[in-house]
Amino acid sequence: MNNMRRRAGLGAIQKQRLEQEKYKDKGNEIQENQFEQMSKQMDFFKTNLEEFAMKHKNEIRKNPDFRKQFQEMCASIGVDPLSSGKGFWSVLGIGDFYYELAVQIVEVCLATNDKNGGLISLDELRTRLIKARGKRKEHQEISKDDLIRAAQKLKIFGSGFNVVPLGKGQYMVQSVPCELSMDHSVILTQTIATNRIYISVSLLREELNWEIDRAQKGLDHMVNEGLAWVDSQDPLGKLYYFPSLFNEASNSKI
Repeated sequence: MNNMRRRAGLGAIQKQRLEQEKYKDKGNEIQENQFEQMSKQMDFFKTNLEEFAMKHKNEIRKNPDFRKQFQEMCASIGVDPLSSGKGFWSVLGIGDFYYELAVQIVEVCLATNDKNGGLISLDELRTRLIKARGKRKEHQEISKDDLIRAAQKLKIFGSGFNVVPLGKGQYMVQSVPCELSMDHSVILTQTIATNRIYISVSLLREELNWEIDRAQKGLDHMVNEGLAWVDSQDPLGKLYYFPSLFNEASNSKI
């Protein structure tokens, strides 16, 4: 009797295993079919994207808003025309445009490092680039989005180049290999938000409710890295100026 029960139990287990393998094979078949369908859809999208790019080649090259939308379309299906220097995408010249822009970003950053310590606002970078590129017809209009994309490509050279988002559409481009923590970004954000080019320990305590040690540590690091200058003569107390935020108007007052 016990042997019969054992045999019945083994038979049930074998049957269950066969059913599980059958479901597993069916699941694999469904996944393969889905993957094949997705691959076909992606190929279809890429073909349409290439046709769209060829049709609107001039708009993509000349109109920065159109160029941004095109880049977003590419990203949505995993296509990066900036990394495709050969083949179809080279016809558009998009990669050449961003590589040229990246080289010019490096030139501006190197030229201004002594002044700003290697940290420049995206607005100032754009202003300087437009001035350097001149108004020749062959130079396309450049937008902040163009600058961000080009600057991000510079990461391949190491930690020296980085785009630092400060919120509300504000960005800084860092061109020296130093670590900026969240506190350092908050200090810059708060300075920009209050339309100042300086901050102090007392202002950080008052506006952000920071402890003295936290504020002082963050500011000292930025001074040591050459990102901030100290004014010890101001009657309000020690002030920390950020040359990367200087504009022509503020320069005339200092």
